[in-house]
Amino acid sequence: MELRIALIGFGNVGQGFVKILARKSPLLAERYGVDLRVVAVSDRSKGSVYDPGGLDPSALLSLIEEEGSVSGYPGGVKGMGSLATIRETDSDVVVEVTPTDLETGEPGLSHIRAALEAGKHVITSNKGPIALAYGELSSLARESGVELRFEGTVLSGTPAISLATEALAGAEVLGVEGVLNGTTNFILTRMEEGVDYEDALREAQRLGYAEADPTADVDGWDAAAKLVILANVVMGADLSLGDVEREGIGGVTREAVARASAYGRRVRLLASAWRSGGAVAARVAPAEIPLSHPLASVSGVTNALTLRTDHLGDVTIVGPGAGGVETGQALLSDLLAVARSLRARSGPPL
Repeated sequence: MELRIALIGFGNVGQGFVKILARKSPLLAERYGVDLRVVAVSDRSKGSVYDPGGLDPSALLSLIEEEGSVSGYPGGVKGMGSLATIRETDSDVVVEVTPTDLETGEPGLSHIRAALEAGKHVITSNKGPIALAYGELSSLARESGVELRFEGTVLSGTPAISLATEALAGAEVLGVEGVLNGTTNFILTRMEEGVDYEDALREAQRLGYAEADPTADVDGWDAAAKLVILANVVMGADLSLGDVEREGIGGVTREAVARASAYGRRVRLLASAWRSGGAVAARVAPAEIPLSHPLASVSGVTNALTLRTDHLGDVTIVGPGAGGVETGQALLSDLLAVARSLRARSGPPL
């Protein structure tokens, strides 16, 4: 089975995904019977190229490394904008990996709408559109008879969404609790080691874990967006970002972290959603948790999520919560899920 991919966005995540394809395409064909072929790339700053015969992943990566752009790719159609790439190329799947905007969801929201309206499957790691407009987009996907998948929006390549909706099918998720932001977890881990908040933040920025403007991470917005996605998708809620009670880690002192440690506890930025009076409530806030808590051992940039279920109890998954190749793995797993779905409609499953 061939899936022809239009890749919208070619930053860290897009390149991570293409690196995986460059290494694993023969294995994917042998093991899963799938030819994942990138036919178009479009990025606002790195240029665009479209070749219906397929693009060479290694050549794309070399161009980015050497020139910072794909405009020098030999052959192909150059200069197509993102919407034209979505609508006019011969692609089956649009992989949308542009930067997240939690205020408007753009440009990802317009990209995803256009792809679904064109009858193309969509896979994204972009939290904005899913946190802000999941109901609209999932309805549009159903109406168009295509798939909308977004594993990479919550825990990067660690499978949180598919764990809840597929692996735990039949179990009701009563609540979720997690360490969903690697930057804040790194900062709190360093504070446990005696580093002041400001110094830990600067270290996170130097290592590339935090942006120059770290607001989305340290004020809890990133964790809140991931929590909204989880609550709406796996608990059937209808939350917006404004519904999440939110407190960041800016007020956490080294002394408070040390005091918690002295009492056998750790401070973590916890994202929690639970059922309350027929509705779902949600909160992101620093909390002291005992060392026996499954999330207490999660340190550094690692993320973790506990799903509270009706008949299986608590299920916890721990793994990488960020990174280009790591998020690329989520895109790959979603693509293989689309291939399984399509094959199930016409023949034996993968």
